[in-house]
Amino acid sequence: MTTTKSELPFDLRLLGPRAILAVKALIWLLALIPFARLVVGAVQGNLGANPIETITRTTGWYALVMLCATLTITPLRRLSQWAWLARLRRMLGLFTFFYAALHFTTWVWFEHFFDLEEMWRDVLKRPFITVGVIAFLLMLPLALTSTNGMVRRLGGRTWRMLHRFVYLIAPLGVLHFWWMRAGKHNLNDPASFALLVLILLGARAWWRWGQDWFARLAMRSR
Repeated sequence: MTTTKSELPFDLRLLGPRAILAVKALIWLLALIPFARLVVGAVQGNLGANPIETITRTTGWYALVMLCATLTITPLRRLSQWAWLARLRRMLGLFTFFYAALHFTTWVWFEHFFDLEEMWRDVLKRPFITVGVIAFLLMLPLALTSTNGMVRRLGGRTWRMLHRFVYLIAPLGVLHFWWMRAGKHNLNDPASFALLVLILLGARAWWRWGQDWFARLAMRSR
């Protein structure tokens, strides 16, 4: 016996406000687990022989995870036709900034103890630090303009143009990770992130320009 669409208990394309709120709450809790584990580990002294490295590595990793999750929303929404997915993007973007801010703060506080001169020398000396700082600085205006009030003040067009910085932040974040791991000759994880970002940005480029270009090419070949 086959199940028709009308016999399904619910349609994922038409989630109600309560269901969306439940999904948001679940993602919120899951996204905080890495932070909670760091806090518990710090309190119990279980962050390994080098706690600063553990915090730096963990926060940087999850900043990239959250960034990729944010970039996944649009392709997944287009492929699944689940319009409500767009309502998760802001939260994921803010979690990206949250972990990136923890990552940056660890470098500023625990590695350099707010010594601006030493930090500047580090930025100039190590390229992976340079691109990491640039990526974080580009992320700041996106976080500061994430509210509905800022959307209204800037106007939808300006706001969308500003938030396209994410398409630059993502490659810079991967490059930061890649160059950091290159010194240790361990590029498996950076390569995985690079491939994922390439697919996600490539899908956007295809939907924006590729389909029209392919259609025009097909018309000319007739």
